[in-house]
Amino acid sequence: MAISIDDIKKLRAMTGAGLADVKKALTEAEGDFDKAKELLRERGLAIAAKRSDRETSNGCVLVKSVDGFAAIIALKCETDFVANGADFIALTQSILDAAIANKCKDLEAVKALDINGQTAQEAVTQRSGITGEKMELDGYLTLEGDNIEVYDHMGKHTLCTMVQTNKPAAEQGHLVAMQVAAMKPVALDAESVDQKILDEEYKTSFEKTKLEQVEKFVEMKLKKAGLNPNLVDSEDHIESNMAKGWLTQEQADEARKIIADAKVEGEANPRSSSSATATRLLLHSGWPSRTRT
Repeated sequence: MAISIDDIKKLRAMTGAGLADVKKALTEAEGDFDKAKELLRERGLAIAAKRSDRETSNGCVLVKSVDGFAAIIALKCETDFVANGADFIALTQSILDAAIANKCKDLEAVKALDINGQTAQEAVTQRSGITGEKMELDGYLTLEGDNIEVYDHMGKHTLCTMVQTNKPAAEQGHLVAMQVAAMKPVALDAESVDQKILDEEYKTSFEKTKLEQVEKFVEMKLKKAGLNPNLVDSEDHIESNMAKGWLTQEQADEARKIIADAKVEGEANPRSSSSATATRLLLHSGWPSRTRT
């Protein structure tokens, strides 16, 4: 059965599938549109199943606000080539438009939305079959009420933010939305910072402070012995400065011994622990809020 170009265009408009895929499906379905759509859907499911273990590290993130309801949605895929494609972005936009129009409150409601005669989830699966990449709706957030500002960072559709102020302040809200995108805050306030993040920050700060204290202790010991710390701050410098005649062999050996002994003594010095503890307390009271500034 001959398939007309008009039929191909019609099914492509309905499904968003590629011309070759549409023609093949219509040919196999002998011109039956419903059967052709089902064939395209099944092929999408098959490809999605085969690639279910793939990582979706790219995608499109869009944000929109209409009449006191705003939402951010993320549709993920495997490569930036697909993520930057006009059809992929258009699919993301159509799902977001429908979510805003229906004021969907969660991702499951979004997945069930009707998009050109099929659910949003089916539309994503079908697009996966067309591109050959795993795709998934991975994020959906909303805000409701007055004074909402939205921001798509640099218009690249990879990072979006929403901000709601307690009174009309469009300019300030927009600036805050930009700041949130730039600073990548870990939480809204100190109380909501994940404990794992706090523990990691404490650990990093403790080790950094301890190292700094040991280095100061080594420097003090070297100066007390009449040695210039800058000449012996590494084994390469010691060898180089001996070759230049800036250090004698005896001074080099003395510096090595002082450094080794001072490091052991410095690591066991209670002052280091006290300093780290003080730093920990300081971070506990101030770090999260400073990160959000």
